[in-house]
Parts: sequence; structure tokens; C-alpha cells
Amino acid sequence: MTIRAALFDFSGTLFRLEHPELASNADLMRALTAPVGIADDMDPELVDAWYRRDLDPDVHRWVHVRVLNDSNVANAEALYDQLIDAESWQPYPDTETALAHLADLPVAVVSNIGWDIRPVFERFGLTHLVDEFVLSYEEGVIKPDPKIFTTACERLGVDPRDAVMVGDSEEADGGAEAVGCAFRLVNPVPTSDRPTALLDVARTIPV
Repeated sequence: MTIRAALFDFSGTLFRLEHPELASNADLMRALTAPVGIADDMDPELVDAWYRRDLDPDVHRWVHVRVLNDSNVANAEALYDQLIDAESWQPYPDTETALAHLADLPVAVVSNIGWDIRPVFERFGLTHLVDEFVLSYEEGVIKPDPKIFTTACERLGVDPRDAVMVGDSEEADGGAEAVGCAFRLVNPVPTSDRPTALLDVARTIPV
């Protein structure tokens, strides 16, 4: 099988949210960055908004601030602003190397996200390695809905059967298999604990 395009998830795959105020609260960290599902013990009145958070920036802000407040985090509004700031995100050690390894392929970042992640790539000088950003809040659809993967492939000009999706969630990113994409799973651990997983995946992709 020859791969003609690569799709990458953002959070937990290419980059990771690494903020000192969340470093000691693994459960809250997972709740804020998980692409699907709901936070444990979430107030029932928040559930609908939580499922829609990556479709609307206003809903994204409101529900995250509520979750932070319910978790007794001080200055929740200010912290939320920091969490969507490019400076709070770190690339995995091999993000640039892996993307550069696939420079001959068109690449799309496909993310369930409620804010613009392009400045994160700009901050680290990686924008030139990405051809398309397919973001849920701009597209009106979230992974694992097949439409977001077909949209990415259409923009890259490839058949989904000739593409690979790389992500940290079998449930969300693995949805690409429904449209014929290959799928590679990486572990969303801290950046210091995952030095070569992306590059290892990139080297397995036949181009």
C-alpha cells in the first residue's frame, strides 16, 4: 500500500498542553484535552454543552470555565485564556522531524478543537510543514464523524484509502478507518516521555 497523504491529530499527538497549574492534576488534564467523552462527575446541565464544545468557540469557553470553576481552580477565566494560548503548548520532541520526514506528502492537521491552533504551529516554525488545517469548529463536525476525514482528504486531493491518520485516540482518530484510511496510534503522554513515537510512525509509512 502506497500512502499519498498524512493526517495528524493535534492535542496529544503533535503537541501537548503542558501548563504548570494542571501538571499536578492528571484527571483535570485528561478532562480538558480528551477528544471524546465527558469529564467524571460532570454536572448534568453541562453535558450537552460539553459534547458541543468543539463546534463553537463561545460554548468552548463557557463550558471549560465552568469545569475549571467546578474543580475549584482559581481565576478560571484567566487560566482558560492561558490554555488556548500558543505558549501553553509544547511540541513532542520529534514533531518537526516527523513532519519533515513526510515533506513529500500533503499533510493535514485534523482536530476536535474550539479555537484556532494555527498560532501554535507558527510559534514553533512548523506551519510550512502543514498543507491544511481541518478544525472541528470551522467545519461543523467532530471526529469520529467520517465527514471530517473525507473533508481533509478532499482538500489534500487524495482518496481516503491512500491516506493515513495518526492520532492518540482510537475512538476519535480511529474513526478515519471508516472511510478507508490507515490508522496509527500514539500515546498522549507528557512530551518528555515520548521522544520518538511520531518519527517511528513516520518511518513506517510507505511513500
